[in-house]
Amino acid sequence: MELPVFYAKGLDPAATAYTMDEPTSKYCVQVLRKEKGQQVLLANGQGQKFTATITDDNRKKCTVQILQCETLPAPAPILRIAIAFTKNTSRMEWFLEKATEIGIQGIIPLLTHRTEKEKFKTERLENILVAAMLQSQQYYLPELAAPVVFENLVKQPAAAQCFIAHCLPEQKMHLQQVMQPGLDTLLLIGPEGDFTAAEIEQALGQGFQPVSLGNTRLRTETAGVVACVLMNAGNGS
Repeated sequence: MELPVFYAKGLDPAATAYTMDEPTSKYCVQVLRKEKGQQVLLANGQGQKFTATITDDNRKKCTVQILQCETLPAPAPILRIAIAFTKNTSRMEWFLEKATEIGIQGIIPLLTHRTEKEKFKTERLENILVAAMLQSQQYYLPELAAPVVFENLVKQPAAAQCFIAHCLPEQKMHLQQVMQPGLDTLLLIGPEGDFTAAEIEQALGQGFQPVSLGNTRLRTETAGVVACVLMNAGNGS
């Protein structure tokens, strides 16, 4: 029987014991009905997989003894998407969930000229990432960066290959045709209404390659998910 996995934020690989927070304890003890002496798995989101035994099945402070810690290989290369968050919060939450399940390593909220939502509840979004990580049986939590202004990001992209997916009617190669496997990658996804012509020109001037994600016009969050799939496929994932 597969052991349940619980999130243990900040758990040190050298730790010998750990006490779950109240929501996790309640889910473990009250919902899943785990009891003292039973084994569980813990994930700290940094690549460590902990095997542990419950020593105190308190539903508010469930305590476990760490039996083993295994460090899993880090995903490589690093695939990141910078995406302009839309006004519809639920759509972006859906994107974060699916991007995590697919296997993206970094998500950057992008502040563009046409971005309609510049503030969001970071804690809620991080909880969505954690739930998706656990559900998809991964042990590395994607990094959710602080919002970045478009002009600042394109000046310092910090990736071996950088792409911008836009909707202007110009000659663009499909992402899979130009993406080289094995290289850290950054892809920009625009807001509802797309990037401005000036933003596109600025990105191209900084070495970003214009790419297409397919033959149809996609919503922002759909484009983000399609990009995640294509980027992972391009690296054999």
